[in-house]
Amino acid sequence: MAQLRIAMAQVNPTVGDLDGNCRIVLDHARRAHEAGAHLAVFPELVVTGYPVEDLALRNSFVSASVKAVSALAERLADEGLGELPVAVGYLSRRVGVGERYGQPAGTPQNAFALLHRGRVEVGSAKHHLPNYGVFDEARHFVPGETLPVVRLHGVDVAFAVCEDLWQGGGPVAAARRARAGLLVTVNASPYERDKDNVRLELCQRRAREIGAAVGYVNMSGGQDELIFDGDSLIVDAEGELVARAPKFEEDLFVTDLALPAADGGVPPSEGPGEAVDGVRVVRHLLSGEPAEPYAPAPPVLTPRADPASDVGEVYRALVVGVRDYARKNGFGSVAVALSGGIDSALTTTVAVDALGADRVHVLLLPSRYSSEHSVSDAEELVKRQGVTSRTVAIAPIVAAFEEGLTLEGLAAENLQARVRGTLLMGLSNQEGHLVLATGNKSELATGYSTLYGDSVGGFAPIKDCWKTLVWELARWRNAEAERTGAPPPIPENSISKPPSAELRPDQLDTDSLPDYDLLDGLLDAYIGTDKGMRELTTDGYPPDLVERVIRMVDRAEYKRRQYPPGPKISSRNFGRDRRLPITNRWTPRS
Repeated sequence: MAQLRIAMAQVNPTVGDLDGNCRIVLDHARRAHEAGAHLAVFPELVVTGYPVEDLALRNSFVSASVKAVSALAERLADEGLGELPVAVGYLSRRVGVGERYGQPAGTPQNAFALLHRGRVEVGSAKHHLPNYGVFDEARHFVPGETLPVVRLHGVDVAFAVCEDLWQGGGPVAAARRARAGLLVTVNASPYERDKDNVRLELCQRRAREIGAAVGYVNMSGGQDELIFDGDSLIVDAEGELVARAPKFEEDLFVTDLALPAADGGVPPSEGPGEAVDGVRVVRHLLSGEPAEPYAPAPPVLTPRADPASDVGEVYRALVVGVRDYARKNGFGSVAVALSGGIDSALTTTVAVDALGADRVHVLLLPSRYSSEHSVSDAEELVKRQGVTSRTVAIAPIVAAFEEGLTLEGLAAENLQARVRGTLLMGLSNQEGHLVLATGNKSELATGYSTLYGDSVGGFAPIKDCWKTLVWELARWRNAEAERTGAPPPIPENSISKPPSAELRPDQLDTDSLPDYDLLDGLLDAYIGTDKGMRELTTDGYPPDLVERVIRMVDRAEYKRRQYPPGPKISSRNFGRDRRLPITNRWTPRS
């Protein structure tokens, strides 16, 4: 057996910030070198950030990425880090192949590079291009056709990119044929609920298939609607977990591995290599002799929370989403319309945990229909959390509008919401705050919101949370505060009282919607799994309710298109996961 010390860096790059991302690589490579690592590994497309979306189709951006990687290799050497092999993901292009019908112009690739001694020593590209859910890689990239196998300190190390591990065949089959001692995958795998051990089980299965240890490094941080939760890990050839990094944090974790020494020679890198399942194995020699024996450090195994209760992880994902969206888009503060209800209370609390109370500004905007307890609940939250607040009574402003235009019923109710939206956006324009919309997924699904009213904002923290989950999150956050000896941040009355928009006397959500416990299950089945009317009624939902809810969901598509982005925490969110036409007469009866 040969020893290998691998440093895996789960870092938080920003799309388009090539200089800043390269500085992140340089800093963590220096730390890896100081820790005595033999190899430093960074996530998929770390140089450009992920996902690059249609930036991949801009030749200037691809060229800048290629140049940045070459410059990074030189800088690593200039700073005394050239002997440390550094694996990074970046955007490249396939060379020597003309454009083909159905492929992106310029043949961009989701590429991998191993930097060593001031140059790109090894290069390859992702073979399997995901084209489902939030992924559009068949639109943006052309596939790679090689699997690099690098002999490092006497160990054959194969490298693959994200989806290449998730799909059977291709690079996985090639790694098995190549008799690699370690398969390293660089990843940008987004968070979603109930996914905690899916990656671990995948790595364990692949390790047993190829008979080699598997190292899995993942990105951390938020990028628009996507949250990357880290959870980098290493398993041995039998699938046993060796090391695991924390979730939702940047981290450099260093692990000592005992791996089988390679046997036989190394074919020259310019040779044709072995072709396996459409992938050509290309071998490279960096160092054939094993490292001098040393005392290994104990591996890091970050404990996981109880898998039966993942609400805390969802909460952390929301916090990361708000923090990074504000930071990466240059907002130093946020504004929230605080009503005293549960949605705005949770949104404000997430914002405080993400940014700090001094950077959260709330507006209390009572109307003639606002209950006394709603105003007092909002004031109590302000007192508990220490956010900056101001109160603007909207009744006189609404009355001024009504003098110019007579409105009744729903139109009059919506006018109140739109006055609030106008005041929020005015404050944003004046003081530079990012406005946080407070709508939840149940409201978005059914269209129970007012365009240009409560839907205004630049980011929507609870957009992918069903109303029932909003209550769970609020209760979890209060319980977590009590566990640590802190006062609960959300007033109990905001959680326990019946929800209401308070746009007319004695209004309740249940005047317009079914009970949320029933509604959310039906919505999740229709939206999350595409069940039709027949399947939903077979599941026990009343036919008239199914027809009513489906009609509400389908008619509200135009509203969802105009809603701000928000962190994805479910397997199917409104946005990248679910794309339906606005003009649509199809009714899913079957």
